[in-house]
Amino acid sequence: MHSEKSPAAGFAATAPALLLLAGAVAAGRVSSEVFAVVQEAAKAELRLSDLELSLVQGVAAAIPLAAMSLPIGLMIDRLNRLRLLLCLGLAWTAGLFLAGLANDVTMLFIAKMLSSLGANCSIAVVISMAADLCAPSKRGAAMLVLTLGKWAGTAAAFALGGWLLGALAGSAVPFRLGGLSPWRGVHLVLAMMSTFVVMLLLLFLREPARQETVRAGRTSAKDVFRELWARRSFLLPLFVGQVSVAMVDTAAGIWAAPILSRSYGLQPHQFAGPMGLVIFGAGVLGAVIGGVAADAGHKSARRGGILIGAVVAAIVSVPAALFPLAGSSGLFFLLLFLFLLCGTIAGLVVSAALATLLPNELRGFSLGLFIAIAGVIGFGIAPLFITIVSGWLGGESQLGLALAAVGTGVSLFAALVFPFALRNAPLNALDKPIR
Repeated sequence: MHSEKSPAAGFAATAPALLLLAGAVAAGRVSSEVFAVVQEAAKAELRLSDLELSLVQGVAAAIPLAAMSLPIGLMIDRLNRLRLLLCLGLAWTAGLFLAGLANDVTMLFIAKMLSSLGANCSIAVVISMAADLCAPSKRGAAMLVLTLGKWAGTAAAFALGGWLLGALAGSAVPFRLGGLSPWRGVHLVLAMMSTFVVMLLLLFLREPARQETVRAGRTSAKDVFRELWARRSFLLPLFVGQVSVAMVDTAAGIWAAPILSRSYGLQPHQFAGPMGLVIFGAGVLGAVIGGVAADAGHKSARRGGILIGAVVAAIVSVPAALFPLAGSSGLFFLLLFLFLLCGTIAGLVVSAALATLLPNELRGFSLGLFIAIAGVIGFGIAPLFITIVSGWLGGESQLGLALAAVGTGVSLFAALVFPFALRNAPLNALDKPIR
């Protein structure tokens, strides 16, 4: 039996809950990103190799996504989401504590797995909850709030993590956390702050009523797979397009700094500021544009209108993907900003589409599936693939050309695939799927 309940409150009334959810996203991003700020200090103290650091930063982050995203997706659709979010919040907090106490690469690896599990898998939980807080026509704005939380957390990991590292190394704070080294202190202080965030969620959030359910009672896993397969003409191109975008965005974030050093002769202290502004600016502006585009497209009453923003963003990202071959560092930053802006817009629009065009029973699993595939490809495959292409083209000196070639090719592929999802999109969450 179909049911489509209307949320009891408007968007303004749900803003406090959305801000708390965005705060959870931000706290998770801080936990998963802060090690990048202090990794050189950890490397020196624990005598780690670059290979060991790459395993901690990449493989450890990908494993929990591959193993747990789908089970958690099913839990989202069947269990209390607030309790699930609290458990994931405890996971990323435990990861911070364990990283602060780690004495070898194994402990760091486990800590990173916990942080990645909590931070990344909680995103699907938060999107599902936010979707039920708002009417379908306002879900683009809800995704905007959550995306702002993501980028605020990423920026805070660098800004707050760097400040804490300097403060604990000097005399700016009246304690040294039992004589622990500053990089450890950064993790332990952030773990205590994260505990406070988790407690706020427990005290002030409530499980929202589920909207747009297609079946009364609990849906079996078999039913979920059947319903997803019935929507394959919409979901397959949507997933393929967005995973392609996520792949090249991750690769760009990882290899932009080495290219700036090798191709433009810039040192980290020279490009750190502009890179930070580019990443944060693209995230914030992309969230705003993506949220507005998603809501405007959904209100247009055109089939798949909510995805128009993703199609346009993918098209614009094709020439922007040539940023590694820019003739100057200024043009490099400008094109990189445009490229990351398009990726943020596409990601937000796709999240809004899943939250708006799928029945409630399918959202968590679909989001979990996307996070699993995008995480494995983005962290585990994309960086390695760029290095392989670079080797084919002549070695490490061709890293920029390799990134540009892969970026333009994959972006073009996404631009060609997204229109199929748009054409086959359901009119709303309860519309019968196009086969």
